Amino acid sequence: MKKLCNITLGVLIFLTVVIIGVCLFYNYQLTPVMKEDTIVEIEIPNNTTSRKIATILKENKLIRDEKIFLIYIKLMNVNNMKAGYYDIPANAGIKKIVSLLQKGSKKNPNEISITFKEGINIRTFATIVSKNTNNSYDSILELLKDESYLQTLIDTYWFIGNEIKNNKLYYSLEGYLFPDTYLFSGKEVTTQEIITKMLNQMGKVLSEYRDEIEKSSMSVHQILTLASLIEKEGKKSDFKDISSVFHNRLSISMALQSCASAYYGLGLEFNELGIATAEVISPKNDYNTYQLNGLPVGPISLPGKDTIEAALFPNNTEYLYFLSDNQQKTYFFKTYQEHQAMENKLKAEGKWYR
Repeated sequence: MKKLCNITLGVLIFLTVVIIGVCLFYNYQLTPVMKEDTIVEIEIPNNTTSRKIATILKENKLIRDEKIFLIYIKLMNVNNMKAGYYDIPANAGIKKIVSLLQKGSKKNPNEISITFKEGINIRTFATIVSKNTNNSYDSILELLKDESYLQTLIDTYWFIGNEIKNNKLYYSLEGYLFPDTYLFSGKEVTTQEIITKMLNQMGKVLSEYRDEIEKSSMSVHQILTLASLIEKEGKKSDFKDISSVFHNRLSISMALQSCASAYYGLGLEFNELGIATAEVISPKNDYNTYQLNGLPVGPISLPGKDTIEAALFPNNTEYLYFLSDNQQKTYFFKTYQEHQAMENKLKAEGKWYR
């Protein structure tokens, strides 16, 4: 009897050891294969079986054992893992991997990111789009001349009016497309889709200031035009002082004399450190603010949020003049005499442009 008890005890101990060993082995198999926090990209095709998913994970070194993976999903009654493209952390482990596959993925491997910087113009916009998508430069500019398309935009967006159909504008949507970084489904994205996304973002930005816009003496078109000038004339720290100069000049019907607008009027790119020459400021056109009083016929660039805000909320100053040296430092003045004195000083110090 005693011998039988010893045998039974021995068996129990053996089974206990085996069970503990199996549990430890099983739990170890669930842990991450790698400690690195790098990302492993995988694709789970449609209608893929659990066994095939296990193979994919094993081939990508995300799990140690396919059978353990299959046992785990069987024990956990997992039957809703979704197809798609996934970015799986290399140190995820089976539990987290299964959780990610159950949630599904919206990752698109063909997705593209396009950045449009503040201050670019429509010509640059068209160049960027044509380089990153299947749309040609010419087709983009042609779309901006399509009156029926422009009318749909006027009917859709509260901040777009008939001003964009003015045939004196070089480009109808100059200033209306909000500069930012956007994600698109792929190179096959249409120009209309890109424009819609950028206009939607402009709508969000302008809506923050809608009360101020409606109280303003300027239309949205004029606000965006002023913001586009500010965008090209200085750096962020100077925006509201530059705006004050333009506002002060507008209030006394004084020409804005923006070098940037003069360049734009000739279809030229404005050098960030450039000063317009006599040949640049003399031609008469609807953008040259040396030859007309008030704002140009429309925006000259794509303004960002900071310059839109500066156009609406200029600093309270008496400045009527400003200039910048060749190190991009901006100086502001009340009188032309002060302006000229500083220009002469900068020339003497070698801080002028020519």
